[in-house]
Formats: sequence, C-alpha cells, structure tokens
Amino acid sequence: MKKSLLSVVAVFAFVGVSLVQAEVLPASADVKQVAESQARGVYLLDVREPDEFAEVHAKGAVLIPLGQLSSRLNEIAQYKNKPVAVICRSGRRSAQGVEILRKAGFTQVSNVSGGTSAWVDAGLPVIRK
Repeated sequence: MKKSLLSVVAVFAFVGVSLVQAEVLPASADVKQVAESQARGVYLLDVREPDEFAEVHAKGAVLIPLGQLSSRLNEIAQYKNKPVAVICRSGRRSAQGVEILRKAGFTQVSNVSGGTSAWVDAGLPVIRK
C-alpha cells in the first residue's frame, strides 16, 4: 500500500511540475511577456513580408508571411497544441494570422500587442539588417 501511495504521489508531483512549466499566453500578449515566454518554449511567428523581416525582427522569430500562412501550416503543425505568439509590425496582420491559425485548429495562439514596433520601443532583443 505504501509503495502504491508513493507512486501516486510521485505521478501527481510530476504532473504538477509539468503544469507549472506550461506557458499560457492571453489572446493579446504584451511584448515583454512574449519575450520572457520565449525561453519557456513559446513559438514566435512573424507574419510580415520578407523585406520587413530582413530590416528588423524580434530575436527568435520565424517568418511566414501572412499571404503564405494558410499554405504553409504544415511547417508549424508541431505547434498546434503549443503556445504560438504571432507578431507583425503593429498588430493588424498578426490578428489576421491568429484567426487563420485558430481556424486551422491551433489551440494556444496569441497576438503580440503593438507588434515589432512595440518590441523595438521596449528595447527587447532584435536582429537588424
């Protein structure tokens, strides 16, 4: 009895640790919150055009332009049930990207408030041309 009770306690402790480590972002997330969450596995998807991305982008962001997102969902299918933060220049295109992802069955999608402009203004890490 003691062994099985210890096993059950160990399982709950493991599950509890896993739940604490899971990242949950709100539907609209602040740039600082997203930057901090990247270290915990949040996937940062930039939906701007390649020339905009080349000029400046958030460190760790991956580019899939909004116009190509629907046809390239297979490239990010492994994030369907993981946190994805979508960013653009100011938040308009990323909101459209969030809708595309949600309709495709992505369950943890967040729009980055203020976009790359807010990211740069906040002094967060970027890659520049």
